[in-house]
Amino acid sequence: MKVAFTTLGCRVNQYETEAMTEKFIKEGYKVVPFEGYADVYVINTCTVTNMSDRKSRQMISRARRTNEDAVIAAVGCYSQIAPEEVAKIQGVDVVLGTKNKGDIVYWVNRAREERDQVIQVEDVLRNDIFEDLRIDEYQEKTRAFLKIQDGCNRFCSYCLIPFARGAVCSKEPEKIIKEVKELAAHGFKEIILSGIHIASYGADLSEDWNLVRILQEIDTVEGIERVRIGSIDPQFFTEGVIEKISSLKKLCPHFHLSLQSGCDETLKRMNRRYTTSEYRKIVEDLRENIKNVSITTDIIAGFPGETEEEFNITYEFLKEIKLSKMHIFKYSPRKGTKAAEMKNQVDGRVKDERSSKLIELDKELEREFMSRFIGEDMPVLYEQKHNGLEGVYEGYTSNYIKVVASSNKSIDEQIVNTKLIEIKGEQIKGDIIQ
Repeated sequence: MKVAFTTLGCRVNQYETEAMTEKFIKEGYKVVPFEGYADVYVINTCTVTNMSDRKSRQMISRARRTNEDAVIAAVGCYSQIAPEEVAKIQGVDVVLGTKNKGDIVYWVNRAREERDQVIQVEDVLRNDIFEDLRIDEYQEKTRAFLKIQDGCNRFCSYCLIPFARGAVCSKEPEKIIKEVKELAAHGFKEIILSGIHIASYGADLSEDWNLVRILQEIDTVEGIERVRIGSIDPQFFTEGVIEKISSLKKLCPHFHLSLQSGCDETLKRMNRRYTTSEYRKIVEDLRENIKNVSITTDIIAGFPGETEEEFNITYEFLKEIKLSKMHIFKYSPRKGTKAAEMKNQVDGRVKDERSSKLIELDKELEREFMSRFIGEDMPVLYEQKHNGLEGVYEGYTSNYIKVVASSNKSIDEQIVNTKLIEIKGEQIKGDIIQ
């Protein structure tokens, strides 16, 4: 039996797809590309925006066209939020929410044998147990995602994720450390700790467990050379936290601090819990205490009620603090959120204009950040061949600059000292230091 996967959305979804993939392999399934013929198609959905829902539906339709007799499973956030809607999509045989992925092989086999639709979606808002989707054999060997937290209690006005993922749940610290040691034994050089609201790690645990303590424990594990953390609430970085993490040897100096807007009035409507002055202070403290730190972010253009003045305030704020990379999103109304019901929705053409202006600013700031490291020697973890070219490899510095370099011998999955020579678009050309 052949199974194919496609994943939409965040790193947590990527981790969970890897875990589901392993479960199918253990049951004798062969994993094939999603574009090809398979007996089972698994669509790990996202519901951050209406566009995410649409992409999920498109992937379901694509699978049905490829093999109309296949079992199609729609799992994850979209299925959790709108199970009845997903169940009505032609061809869907299995609908699983965000807390049922561990049993996916059972439900797929049952749907195939009984030829009857399966819908398994729990009420996650009452959930307080972390679903441990463990991975024993990773398909990739360079870096590993490790999900340590799920759920969110923040309820930003534009976001459905708390309703899709439920309350904060944390993986037991003993299990995290055990898994990190196993990853090291399998030759992984880098791990990425991921979660829906990873800054909340430990809030539901007894004793004094939190994200800082987990990072300190991982820092002592031999074999792992790099540790990254996924997108994180900027309020995590208090002065005390920055002081503690600045002494960690393996924590990469790259932090994705979600901002969303550079205007305080807009942030209030978003129900974000910090001000721009607080955000600026956090950025300054990180730069002062952590060498070569890279700070990236997300920005929403055209949030409801965003006037021209508010947009200009955001633009100038971003221009001043000079982040190394910004991911720009045009606001998309999400049914079921407070923001979708707000007055003064911004015209689509205005959102396009503002988004384009921010993207141009991002290009300038990214190039400015990369230019600081031209001529520097930096360790790069090379992950794969660049565009499939023989003898040309690509990888990332610890502060997440993409580097492309030539080598006469294979340097896949190795950390190699490299001189950064020249900016080429969104990457830097490097020379391997022999």
